[in-house]
Amino acid sequence: MLKLDNFEAIIFDLDGTLIDSMWIWKQIDIDFLEKRNIVLPDDLQKDIEGMSFTETAHYFIERFALNESLEEIQREWNEMAKQFYSNHIPLKEQVFEVIQYALTKGIKLGIGTSNSRELLHEVMEAHGLTAWFESVRTSCEVAKGKPSPDIFLKVAEDLKVNPEKCLVFEDTHAGVMAAKNAGMTVYAIYDDLSAPYMAVIKRDADAYINSFSEVLEGL
Repeated sequence: MLKLDNFEAIIFDLDGTLIDSMWIWKQIDIDFLEKRNIVLPDDLQKDIEGMSFTETAHYFIERFALNESLEEIQREWNEMAKQFYSNHIPLKEQVFEVIQYALTKGIKLGIGTSNSRELLHEVMEAHGLTAWFESVRTSCEVAKGKPSPDIFLKVAEDLKVNPEKCLVFEDTHAGVMAAKNAGMTVYAIYDDLSAPYMAVIKRDADAYINSFSEVLEGL
């Protein structure tokens, strides 16, 4: 039985966890590289898993010998994704109910994402999330992206909650390991893009759920 009441804070990853958005990034990568006459490598998504927005731009520049600056690449990605994040990407099914339950119990809420601050803002505005979360951080604001624990430790610091009292929801293996490396409990949630790595995600997470409905069943 999954429990939430034992925790003082819940930290959500964004893409693939709080919102159903991971699918758009593969398409953005395809379109971005196609404009430069480059075919999407099969290993790309796994290689960049957990990287911050800035780290990913660095990776693209080095791997594909791009001439653009970090800022130019990030600006292009933001523009490509902005309309989707504003208008077409839904919350994960029943995550709203989990958030509302946590708020009624006085559990603090935070977000720790590898995405950009610009797109995070689009999501927060589109779904009216701003008032719910006391800390919202991106991996570009810390030294290293996931699987390093930096992003989740920063959110816990903001919330003034000890890491062992934090529960993290994540969909990727890099995210799961970031939470574990931070000394937090982590519940992994199914997402189509991370499905090929389900075995290692299940192995390293404290629990695995197919949807947030499984959390609600234990409340």
